[in-house]
Amino acid sequence: MSKSKTRMLIAIAMLSSVSFVLMLLAFPLPVLPAYLKVDFSDIPALIAAITMGPIAGILVAFLKNVLDWLFSGSPTGVPVGHMANFVTSILFLTPVYVIYRKASSSKGIMYGLASGTISMAMGMSVLNYFVFLPMYSYFLNFPMETGTALFNSIIFGILPFNLIKGILVTIVMIVLFKRMKPLLDKVNRTFSIPDIN
Repeated sequence: MSKSKTRMLIAIAMLSSVSFVLMLLAFPLPVLPAYLKVDFSDIPALIAAITMGPIAGILVAFLKNVLDWLFSGSPTGVPVGHMANFVTSILFLTPVYVIYRKASSSKGIMYGLASGTISMAMGMSVLNYFVFLPMYSYFLNFPMETGTALFNSIIFGILPFNLIKGILVTIVMIVLFKRMKPLLDKVNRTFSIPDIN
């Protein structure tokens, strides 16, 4: 295995560990359902994606969910919440990576994060409606919401939650991006990715 690949695997492992710790620090938002909790564990995955490519970011998102599942378990016995979190991460970091690679600048990262927030909010609204909330109901043996009740859960719970989460992660990421620019430049050179401008 080449030194570059070894360094990349070490970086992914380290970022996954940081992401897992950040996932443990999740907190609910006032007014919104208590089971919806904000965390900043997508930030290490974003850093991995913009420095080492989208596969690295996805691996970080995957590993942090595996670690959290092993550590915390799942109320359903099946990691439905972890699957949802993993998909959320992919929906968020993919637009960031695509836009940032075309415009490697502060504006590029801002446009990417805005697009990622919209992608995450809209995508998870649809997936929760058709997939994840029905899965929760099935595995927890709860009566499944349907019709207007399910629609209201999405519009007044899932959608605003993901928008707020995206905005909070965006703010933190922009602050970190400005402070970490020299380090990100160095990492990009290490993995033969074009410098951040």
